[in-house]
Amino acid sequence: MDALELTSPAALRTFVQGIRAAAPYIYAFRDNTFVIALGGEVVDSEKFIGIIHDLNLLHSLGFRLIVVHGMRPQIEAILAQQNIESYFADGIRITDADTMDCVLEAAGQVRSRIEALLSLGLANSPMAGARNRVSSGNYLTARPLGVIDGQNMQFTGAVRRIDREAIQQRLDDGDIVLISPLGYSPTGEIFNLSMEEVAAKVAVRLEALKLVFLSDDDGLRKDKKRLDTISTDEAEALLKKSKGIPELLRLYMRQAVYASHGGVPRVHFLSSRRDGALLLELFTRQGVGTMLSHRSLETVRAATIDDIGSILALIEPLEADGILVRRSREQLEAEIERFIVMEYDNLIIGCAALVPFPEEGAGEMAALAVHPEFQREGYGEMLLHYIEAWARKIGLKELFALTTRTGHWFIERGFRQAPVSQLPMKKQALYNYRRRSLVYWKKL
Repeated sequence: MDALELTSPAALRTFVQGIRAAAPYIYAFRDNTFVIALGGEVVDSEKFIGIIHDLNLLHSLGFRLIVVHGMRPQIEAILAQQNIESYFADGIRITDADTMDCVLEAAGQVRSRIEALLSLGLANSPMAGARNRVSSGNYLTARPLGVIDGQNMQFTGAVRRIDREAIQQRLDDGDIVLISPLGYSPTGEIFNLSMEEVAAKVAVRLEALKLVFLSDDDGLRKDKKRLDTISTDEAEALLKKSKGIPELLRLYMRQAVYASHGGVPRVHFLSSRRDGALLLELFTRQGVGTMLSHRSLETVRAATIDDIGSILALIEPLEADGILVRRSREQLEAEIERFIVMEYDNLIIGCAALVPFPEEGAGEMAALAVHPEFQREGYGEMLLHYIEAWARKIGLKELFALTTRTGHWFIERGFRQAPVSQLPMKKQALYNYRRRSLVYWKKL
């Protein structure tokens, strides 16, 4: 086998299942902008080459990548070599003229290393032969921070403006955009910026789908347990606590909250120490870090014609098992206004339909399906509640469903079994006596 050696049937099955599981995420994420924030300690780590491979892979899959790098440890190392002391105010580096020289040297070292690794796929690596263009430039206009608590911050600055058009053009040209935490003033001064602030403000300005912070921490924790997901409000509550959060992670959290309020749908906190953390977080449901979102991950909405492929993928396995009645693509297109879909982190994981029979004041709940990975988590019940609310809104008094396998599920949710003769006449005419579906009714 030229591309990949898989030596056992189990390995083959695992490989195929992994590719199939990742496919919906790849489809949903490609052509979207991702901002990847790398702390300086990540660039120095032994795992960095693996991260570079994964960034190249994401780029090859059509992800529009903006990489923002930090350089704190590199600055500290150069300052130590020059016997220059570090000074901070409220956790922020005070950048005088001598320190600024060290900042520029560190920025050049880190940027050059990242550019070299991203630009050409390394031999004997997963992206061997990949030739990516990396663009960097004076995309950031900065202003001085000024005086904080009586301390002049000198050449430490804050982001004033982001050249969105220039970055967008580079992304449109197929480049990976690399941004250093340096800003330039209209008068030609250079300012040392916070990597976290740069990453968050770039993500907001470029309307990124995701902002990812890679650091030594594997996510946010509460009571020593890693949080898989967290809301913006919950993150703000954690920030108010003075203990338990490492200072660097606290800086990331503040900017993550800012990005979330600014419209970035998802912010992720990942450990750079875990091989493949980016891929595991983006392409698996469980993930390996913490995902912050402003709104709930689950959304129920009316289906559109663009959802037909996803609906078919949900219902076809159930149709093959005889659980659902078969529907053709043409039938789905004709009836799409009757469907609702449930999204989880922009992926469609469930669907259901309401077929009204207004003469009898009743409606049929049909085509209820939830992706196997999301079953037994209450999503079917959530879809039922939306169908019930929809039926009440259009004036229906009762809801019924036909099923061959899931009768107990409906009974547990207030339905009662009834004879076929209770069905609306139009539905009775279509009843398939070979399937012998059981009928369940519920008053609304």
